Amino acid sequence: MAVDEYLRERIVQVLNQKKMPFEEKRMFGGLCIMVDDKMCFGTYQGGLMARVGPEAIEELVKREGAEQMLHGGRVMTGYMLIQPEAYDAQDDLEFWIQKCLDFNPL
Repeated sequence: MAVDEYLRERIVQVLNQKKMPFEEKRMFGGLCIMVDDKMCFGTYQGGLMARVGPEAIEELVKREGAEQMLHGGRVMTGYMLIQPEAYDAQDDLEFWIQKCLDFNPL
């Protein structure tokens, strides 16, 4: 699957505004954004993969367009798949990126 370049550009813009160092890696058929050498978030199956941690899942799945992530039929603990309509607005994309950045040091 091709990487969503528009989403990639939006993510890079947010991270650059936050002066957050990151690395990009191709993974899971998409693009993974690594922060502090840890998988933080990325593109996956036409959406946004968000690593928010297992404690946040119960609350965050209540948001429209957000669900627990499955990969290869298995539940990915601490990861969510966010559909495009849930991050089309810039504030929403920034919300999800910040949730991932907040969890990343843990």
